[in-house]
Amino acid sequence: MAEQQPPLRVRQPRVFRERNDVLNELSDNELIKRYRLDREGIIFVTDLVRPVLLRPTVANKALTPEQKVIITLRYVATAKMQLCNGDDLGVSQQTVSRVISETLDALCAQPIFKRFIKFPPIQQLQQKKEQFREVAGFPEVVGAIDGTHIRIVKPSEFEVEYVNRKRYHSINVQVVFDAKYNIIDLEARWPGSVHDSRILNESGLKRMFETGAVPAGCHLLGDSGDGCKTWLLTPYLRPQPGYQSNYNRANKKTRSVVEMGIGQWKRRFHVLHSEIRLTPPAKVCKIIFVCAVLHNICKDRNIQLLLEDDPGHDQPPAEDNIQMAANDDDDDQVEPPLAGYQARDGLPYREEFARLHFQ
Repeated sequence: MAEQQPPLRVRQPRVFRERNDVLNELSDNELIKRYRLDREGIIFVTDLVRPVLLRPTVANKALTPEQKVIITLRYVATAKMQLCNGDDLGVSQQTVSRVISETLDALCAQPIFKRFIKFPPIQQLQQKKEQFREVAGFPEVVGAIDGTHIRIVKPSEFEVEYVNRKRYHSINVQVVFDAKYNIIDLEARWPGSVHDSRILNESGLKRMFETGAVPAGCHLLGDSGDGCKTWLLTPYLRPQPGYQSNYNRANKKTRSVVEMGIGQWKRRFHVLHSEIRLTPPAKVCKIIFVCAVLHNICKDRNIQLLLEDDPGHDQPPAEDNIQMAANDDDDDQVEPPLAGYQARDGLPYREEFARLHFQ
C-alpha cells in the first residue's frame, strides 16, 4: 500500500492594509492640524531626506519617502501611541517604529540640522538687535536663552543622573530664540540633574562669545541662575529704584520671547509635552533636534499653528504688546561696542550697561 503523502500547503497571498493618501485627501488646514505642515511643507521636508528614505524597489508595497515623513510628523505632532498612528495611516506598529527611527536619523543629520539651527551670521546681527529693541527698548540683544526639561521614561543606565529637581526623569535642554521665535541655538544632550549653568559653561555657545566669533556689543538675555557675564545679561536680584528697576522691567519683558518661544515649540509638537516613551535617552535627543528643525521650517514657511482646541496661539498674545520689526536687509553692519563699556567682569559690566541705557 502506497504511503500517503501529506497535503501540499498552499501559500496564502500577503494581505496589505489600505494606506491613506493624506496628501491628496486632506486640505492644507487639515494637514497642519494633524502634521503641523501643509502639503508643500511636507514635500519640502521629504525632499530634504528623500535620498536616504527612498527604496529602490516597490516590492511588498514599500513605503514612499512621503509616507515615512508623514508617519514621523504624526508622531511628533500628537505623541499618540505608535499602534494608534499605525491604525490611522494603515501600517503596522512595527512599521511605524522602524519608520520613525529611520526618519529621525535622516532629519537630525548634521547638514540638515546646521542648515536650520544656526546662530545668525555677523551681517544679520544688527537686524536681530533691532527686532529685540522693538519688544521693550532693550538694546544690543541678539538672543534670549532658557532651559526646559523634556520628560523621559526611566532609563536603564545612569538612571539617577536623569532625575531632575522636580523628581522626574528628563533631558535638560538649553535653547536660544531670536525675537521672531526662531531657534538659533540648541543643546539637547544633558541629563535632567545637570544644572543650567553647567550646560552653558560647556556649550559651544559660550565659546563663540568668549573667543570673538560673536562680536563685542552683542548680548544674550538670561535668568539669574545663569550667572551674569559680559555677553550674558541677567536681572538684578534686588534692584534699586531708578535705572536698575528700569533695566529689570525691560529685561523681563524682552526675555519673555524665549518663554513664549518654548511654549509655541511644545504646543506645535506635543511629543515634547508628554513623557517620551523611547529608549535610550539618545533617541529622545534626536526627537528634540528634529522638532527644533521642523519648528524653524514652519517659521520660515510662515505656517501657523492650527489646533482645534488651541486656536491662534502661534502668535504672541496681544496683551504682551510685542511687535517684531520687518527688516529684511541682511547687509546692515554690526554696531561697534559702546565706548562706555570698560568692565570685563559680569556684574560690573551689567552695572555700566544699565546706567548707560536705562538711567
